[in-house]
Amino acid sequence: MPKENNLTEMYGFINTCLKSLVIDRFGEETWDKLRDAARVQDTFMTYEVYTDNITMQLVSEACKMLDLEQSVVLGQFGEYFFEFCKRAGYDHMLRTLGGNLFEFMENLDALHGFLSLSYKEMNAPSFRVEKNNDGSLLLHYYSDRRGLCHIVPGIIGAVARDFFNSKINMEIVNQREEVERMGTKEHIVFLITQSPVPSDKDFSERSMQKKSLNHVQKNHWDTVRNFVHPEKGKTLRAFEPAYPDNLCIDLKTFCNAFPFHIVFDEELQVRQAGVTIQRIVPGLQSCCGQLHQYFTIQHPQVTFNICSIRKFINSHFVLRTRRDRMPMAWKERPMLELRGQMLWMPPLHCMLYLASPLLRSLQELEEHCMHLSDIAPHDATRDLILLNQQRLAEMELSNQLERKKEELHQLSKHLEEEKQKTENLLYAMLPKHVANQLKEGKRVEAGEFEECTILFSDVVTFTNICSECEPIQIVSMLNSMYLKFDRLTTVHNVYKVETIGDAYMVVGGVPIPMSSHTERVANFALGMIIAAKEVTNPVTGGPIQIRVGLHSGPVLAGVVGEKMPRYCLFGDTVNKASRMESHGLPDKIHLSPSVYHALRNKGYQMEERGEIEIKGKGRMRTYFLQRNLKVTESEIMGLLVHDADSDRKLNHSTRDCYQS
Repeated sequence: MPKENNLTEMYGFINTCLKSLVIDRFGEETWDKLRDAARVQDTFMTYEVYTDNITMQLVSEACKMLDLEQSVVLGQFGEYFFEFCKRAGYDHMLRTLGGNLFEFMENLDALHGFLSLSYKEMNAPSFRVEKNNDGSLLLHYYSDRRGLCHIVPGIIGAVARDFFNSKINMEIVNQREEVERMGTKEHIVFLITQSPVPSDKDFSERSMQKKSLNHVQKNHWDTVRNFVHPEKGKTLRAFEPAYPDNLCIDLKTFCNAFPFHIVFDEELQVRQAGVTIQRIVPGLQSCCGQLHQYFTIQHPQVTFNICSIRKFINSHFVLRTRRDRMPMAWKERPMLELRGQMLWMPPLHCMLYLASPLLRSLQELEEHCMHLSDIAPHDATRDLILLNQQRLAEMELSNQLERKKEELHQLSKHLEEEKQKTENLLYAMLPKHVANQLKEGKRVEAGEFEECTILFSDVVTFTNICSECEPIQIVSMLNSMYLKFDRLTTVHNVYKVETIGDAYMVVGGVPIPMSSHTERVANFALGMIIAAKEVTNPVTGGPIQIRVGLHSGPVLAGVVGEKMPRYCLFGDTVNKASRMESHGLPDKIHLSPSVYHALRNKGYQMEERGEIEIKGKGRMRTYFLQRNLKVTESEIMGLLVHDADSDRKLNHSTRDCYQS
């Protein structure tokens, strides 16, 4: 069952299980969203305690995110928790609790008592099970926390299926709050009905029984002999214990053999006590006081009276000595705790408490100024202390390893983040496939591209602006402009080659060839004109003006340099594109004939400029690009659309403009 701590804390094992459930069923991304919504950390240490608020917040946010009732989420968590415990190494421990479901539930408190040796801060829920005449069971669940009872059906249902091959139905028949000594507890009563689940194994066993019927009949007397005691002739199946007429043990031997036992009557009057507990709690020697005057009940958390004790007779009881009844030598020591079994003796109307000191380690033994010799040689507590000492050391080592693992995970995460920043910076300088080749130490060969479109732009009257403004104003203006242009390169999937001063160079179809390179660069150019209107000229206070020129043709591309390698383009196409920009007009997109022919009949509105003299190229008929008739200005700028349908239409229309 889930291990609970005190009223405000819970071990990290629970939160780790909840995390594992979300990741297994819904994926890492869902866990990240859930963790962010609950505002909790990503990793939990198994042996550390965390506030209940973390667990309850995770459950609450999971209900909202999955749109499920809390009972459903907790039920699924209960089923998964059982499997998680099995994978964590508790499988054999759970299987040995009982031969049927009733025995399993009857020993849950004992399991929690054992686990508390390792999980010292654990405050587990209490369970009490009853049998009804019709074969159904009543499971009483007591917990300090409200609202977690729905975990129980998930766990018990999984146990019934896995261990006992049965299907159960659990329903809450009573729910109330009870005020006990340690405060208010939630008391839930579940009605459990169960039925066997037929399996292929059962069918096979029935078939085998039929086939071997004749063989069984032939060996009938051999079978009988196996069930009959050779001396007395009594069948072992009908075994009945034999009790002596008189108890063959004297009081002195009994009190020494069981040094921590206590006998008390219905009024809690102490009638008898073992020798060691008498020495530790001297008031027990006189047998004139009541048990609750010397001890408090730590588990189960019930009122200290005979009725409550008999109600939980199948639970282990932990009693703690009262400090005001201890000798002066114990004033500075931790109070002694006893853990044992209550046995009701009807003929004497008394209760026998067979107990041992609850000590988890040699350190606790020393803190109580006790020795192993104080514990009876037959008492397994001696071995348990030594074994648990090793177990605690292993847990501490495991906890340290978990911490180191988490530290390494965080360091690895930070390293990956820094690596990603470095790669992003590198990819901003070079094409991704080129950068990857350089990282691998490979030589990047120059490549020839038969078709691409190159764009140049510059700021009109940039020289005058520089002469009349402070350097910081120039830097601010260019940064504002380049940030907008850089975003547009991502929108239209074109490659930014370089910037020199106010000049901005872009290419489409390089380094990754694509048939729509001209349309992409043309749309990018239209976006540049729009974006430039949002950049302020520090001299005039109005928007800046830019010139843009485009040309299409073949280029040679490759990496130049080693210290600061750059991906550069070479060829006459670069020169012609530069000439288109330098011979352009403010706020105009100047096109060469090759670009004009590539965009013609593709939904672009263009205007003929006529023949002009191009420096170094002679006379050339050029054109101005005015707009794209197929898409809106918002689509050109790549602005987000909140409506999902509109967003799909935007993506579709943008693809259309590149697919002609």
